[in-house]
Amino acid sequence: MTASGDAPPKWLIGAIAAVVVLGAIGYVGLTLRRPELPSFPPSPLEPRPANGQRVGPVLYTVDARDTAAWRFFSFSQGSIVVDPRPFDWDLAFRRFEIIVNGGEAFPGMGGVQEIDGASLDSLPLAPEDGYVGSQVISGDSLSASLGDWYDYSFLSHLLSPRPRTYLIRTADGRYAKLRFESYYCPLAQPGCVTFEYYYQGGGGRDFQSDGVLPEASLPP
Repeated sequence: MTASGDAPPKWLIGAIAAVVVLGAIGYVGLTLRRPELPSFPPSPLEPRPANGQRVGPVLYTVDARDTAAWRFFSFSQGSIVVDPRPFDWDLAFRRFEIIVNGGEAFPGMGGVQEIDGASLDSLPLAPEDGYVGSQVISGDSLSASLGDWYDYSFLSHLLSPRPRTYLIRTADGRYAKLRFESYYCPLAQPGCVTFEYYYQGGGGRDFQSDGVLPEASLPP
C-alpha cells in the first residue's frame, strides 16, 4: 500500500503530461487555423451622387490601408472625397479607426448611435436625436460610438465586425444607416473597410420614403 505523502503513481503523472501536451497542441492549432473572413477590393472612386434621393442598399469598400492619412467618405456623393471642404464628408477612415463629421472640434452636424443586434431592414426610421459626435483627445480624433465596431481575436489575430447597425446623422443633417461587413482586402490584407448602407438624401428620417427635397443649404 502506498503511504500518505509518497509520490503519485507513474500512470497519473503520464496522464497529466498527456493532457498538458494535448492542450498545448490544441492551442497552437487554434492560433494557426485562421478562419476565412470575407474580403473586398476597394470601390471605384467615381462619385455616384444621390441627387437628393433615397439610396440603398449599397455595398462600399474604403481603402483605409494608409496608417497616416484619413480617407473621407460622403453619403451624398456615394464615394470617397479627395481634399474635401468642411461639409463635403460624413465619415473618415484610417485603418480600423472611424470618425464622424460632427462634435465640438468638427464643422459638420454629424453624429452616430449604435443598435446592437439590429438588422438594417429592421430600422425603417432614423431617430431624431441621440447622436454622438467625434472628439479630439491628445491631438487625435476619435468617435466613441464607432471605436468598438469590431472584435479582435488574439488567437487568429483577425478583426471581425460586430453585429451592430449604426445610425448616422450626416454633416449636413441628413440620415444614413450602415452595417460593417469586413476589414480585409483580397489576400487577407487588412485595411479595406466594407459596409452596407442606406442613405436618405431627401432630407427626411424615413428610409422607406422616396421623397425628393432640395439639397440642404450649408455654411460657406
